[in-house]
Amino acid sequence: MQKIIIQKISKTLAQFKLIGLVLLLAASNEAKAQVDSVKAFEFLSKGDKQTKQALEFKNGAVVSAHPAATEVGVAILKKGGNAVDATVAVQFALAVVYPNAGNIGGGGFLIYRSAKGEINSMDFREKAPALANRDMFLDANGNAISEKSKEGHLAAGVPGSVAGMAELHRKYGKLKWADLVEPAYQLAKNGFKITKMQARELNRLKQKFQQFNPLGTAFVKNEEWKEGDLLVQEELANTMSLIRDKGRAGFYEGQVADFIAEEMKRGGGLISKEDLKNYKAAWRTPIIGQYRGYKVITMPPTSSGGIALVQLLQSVSQYPLSKWGHNADSTVQVMIEAERRVYADRAKHLGDPDFWKVPQKELLEPAYNSARMSNLNWNKATLSTDIQAGEFAKKESEETTHFSIVDKDGNAVSLTTTINTSYGNYVVVKGAGFFLNNEMDDFSVKPGTPNYFGLIGYEANAIAPRKRMLSSMTPTILEKDGKLAMVVGTPGGSTIITSVFQTIVNVVDFGMDMQTAVNAKKFHHQWLPDITNLEPEALNEVTQQKLEAKGYKFDRRGSIGRVDAILLTKKGTFQTGADPRGDDTAGGW
Repeated sequence: MQKIIIQKISKTLAQFKLIGLVLLLAASNEAKAQVDSVKAFEFLSKGDKQTKQALEFKNGAVVSAHPAATEVGVAILKKGGNAVDATVAVQFALAVVYPNAGNIGGGGFLIYRSAKGEINSMDFREKAPALANRDMFLDANGNAISEKSKEGHLAAGVPGSVAGMAELHRKYGKLKWADLVEPAYQLAKNGFKITKMQARELNRLKQKFQQFNPLGTAFVKNEEWKEGDLLVQEELANTMSLIRDKGRAGFYEGQVADFIAEEMKRGGGLISKEDLKNYKAAWRTPIIGQYRGYKVITMPPTSSGGIALVQLLQSVSQYPLSKWGHNADSTVQVMIEAERRVYADRAKHLGDPDFWKVPQKELLEPAYNSARMSNLNWNKATLSTDIQAGEFAKKESEETTHFSIVDKDGNAVSLTTTINTSYGNYVVVKGAGFFLNNEMDDFSVKPGTPNYFGLIGYEANAIAPRKRMLSSMTPTILEKDGKLAMVVGTPGGSTIITSVFQTIVNVVDFGMDMQTAVNAKKFHHQWLPDITNLEPEALNEVTQQKLEAKGYKFDRRGSIGRVDAILLTKKGTFQTGADPRGDDTAGGW
């Protein structure tokens, strides 16, 4: 029996300990994993500081936010499925076992690269309902009513995930659709054991779930949730069976569409049956950039992530980062200044290309990004108030989730999906069993006013009927010498772009292996507010003091990003990086 290695991430507050036994799992034809044997791996834990060893696989790899979803993906690869088949299966599995961000009630983006080098990108981002209007979240005085765009039915955009997976499978899939959705159905019907982190989240949000779901939901019970409790989702199982048997019509038409329409009526939402039936995912031309000999293939608008990532890489390419060292004061200063300028451009110029002329060519011009850095003052921090977006001729819960997959032939998918903040708008569609998104907050509710993540947006991202809201999601694939090199992405709202940026730099400039690059502490600047967020221990005391003396302001935060990535090694194996900041899991065979 062939073996797969599942690397689980355990959060422990014990002092230095060598811990861990990882189950070697094998999948049956029904994609159900069973125990085969046991293999030990080691990682050190002290407080919340963790280090992990990179794992390597010969025949394919999956890295996702939840161990059960990773098991499903590896099982599909072992069954003969390609990376796209595994992608579809993992996406639906995450909708069951990772309900705070995995979804069928949200949307996302993906980058695809075939083993032969064909590339493509898909935008299955949510859309504003047809009844949406520019001022729908403003009061009589024109002031933004912040909670209305974040909580409850009005905050939901038209979901795109099911349409996206159906279209992806139609174009590139190999196995039967029903076989790919079946594992998610089984997980919903039979239940799965929740993690410690999930138990804590469900208990913390109990009142919100009760407030927005007065008819009851599987996510609320009388006693507190505990690690290892079984979460059974009967309504979601029924929805998964309809999707399994009827494809996209099982979600956008019939019973599930009726349930969504009834939920909108109960709570004053705007999504109609017509909105659902008319939703289509969009194939788009990927953004292509270059960085130190690597070809960067990343996401175009409606995501801002790809353009911003390439801008950041172009901005720092003229500086000797590898000579300065990882998170050295000069390295950090250059990266902060690049981020400051790129996020200013994002605020003004990026939006849904079907509604707004995005100056993509100009923003991706290396000379432009190099010139933007020309006023960097090594002795003094630039003030964000002194930085404006570039001018051209007229012609974000952080509870997103990401997974990366490569199959034995070298086909690769990088996919980021979200319902925006953790558990979306807290509304579970009665009868259908899934959370709705609160993506309407990713529009510029009032141009010039910050959204949940503090991001500023202007006319390019104003609300309009059937328009896709701007995103920071940055699924990315790298090539080197015409061959697959890396598959990378992360959740994290406005920190997505900078997290992917730093992970790439960690590998390319600082020679880190995939897991070390993912583990590395991060920092984030987004133009406004004029402050740099730091993970604990991201900078040593001397480096931080040097930068503070130049006027840089820092603020501590718990964690930045949850990167899941795969690196192709020189010996041809797939090396994984599963983020220790969550329950993220790497598997392969």
